[in-house]
Amino acid sequence: MARRLGLGIVAASLAVAWAAGAQAQVTAADKAAAIKVTGGKFVDKESGASCDAFIEPTNVKDLNGDGKPEIVVTGTGVFCYGGAEQGYWMLQKGPTGAWKIIDQNQGIPTYLPTRGVGGWQDVEIGGPGFCFPINRFNGKAYAFLRNKEYQRGACARR
Repeated sequence: MARRLGLGIVAASLAVAWAAGAQAQVTAADKAAAIKVTGGKFVDKESGASCDAFIEPTNVKDLNGDGKPEIVVTGTGVFCYGGAEQGYWMLQKGPTGAWKIIDQNQGIPTYLPTRGVGGWQDVEIGGPGFCFPINRFNGKAYAFLRNKEYQRGACARR
């Protein structure tokens, strides 16, 4: 039991160190540039409500296994994103140093251990309900792979 606990602590420490390493590779200027690529602030045309974009510390991570961090910018607000109340942009830094959008969607992204072309993690896009799409990178863009059901029959009409 003590040995398992010790191994768990070591694994947790390595995960924290890895996350800190990814954070250290992304500067404040990188984050500002990534936000700028997404537009930064969105205004709903009908209501005039604004929705801000931000980068959470956990949203700087290596999503394709190349050792370089990608940034996930999150936007929130019911007027901009409907019932999911959230949207996201996945960005990768290109060879010129400019950030480019790899994926953009409405919903709450959950990165799965399964991977597509180039080692990019599959993304489950959550929101209201019990049936969520899983998208996979095909070498050019993220595309629908399958649905994941959290309640039997939830995906029957999709």
